[in-house]
Amino acid sequence: MSVMDSLLAFTFAATLLTLTPGLDTALILRTATVEGRKEAFKAQMGINTGCLIWGAMVAFGLGALIAVSELAYNILKYCGAAYLCWLGLNMLLRPRRSFAAVDASETKSQNWFIKGMFGNVLNPKVGIFYVSFLPQFIPQGQPLIAWTFGLVFIHLLLGTCWSTLLISATRPLASFLRKEKVIRWMDRCTGMVFLLFATRLALSKR
Repeated sequence: MSVMDSLLAFTFAATLLTLTPGLDTALILRTATVEGRKEAFKAQMGINTGCLIWGAMVAFGLGALIAVSELAYNILKYCGAAYLCWLGLNMLLRPRRSFAAVDASETKSQNWFIKGMFGNVLNPKVGIFYVSFLPQFIPQGQPLIAWTFGLVFIHLLLGTCWSTLLISATRPLASFLRKEKVIRWMDRCTGMVFLLFATRLALSKR
């Protein structure tokens, strides 16, 4: 496979994976709707940082440990499931009433960058995906570390473009989406999605 063929094939495959609805999409939509564009972009930057951390782990061989070690995989899996469960329960049991109700102290405690980052770092499926997926698109004889980070950046670019479209799509409906009933419904639905992902992650196998 030539360099151009590898790049085109990876871009196509990564685009399909990016457009597939998942935890990141749910987090971005909910944050854009309830918190606003600024916080949603913070969540996206956190997601990107999580992907970079996994990319670094794969590039330097640490990700392979997660792929072959049952204990390492299970520890990370259950930590990730517990974190998602905590996020989901908070949204489900304590949904917001309005965007304006968030005071300065509460805003400081809601760090969406950290939530986006941990959502990815504590998800071993992302690591397994990178370990098993990225090497397939690295041409033989090419530098592993440079190509790994290059492919990760392509994935980040696609994810950022998709998130920007999702965030922009909330603007025409901003007045509707920020009504009390809608905000509470969005929080509870997103909380349920997070709990489902937590259950699925906890019961998943490599």
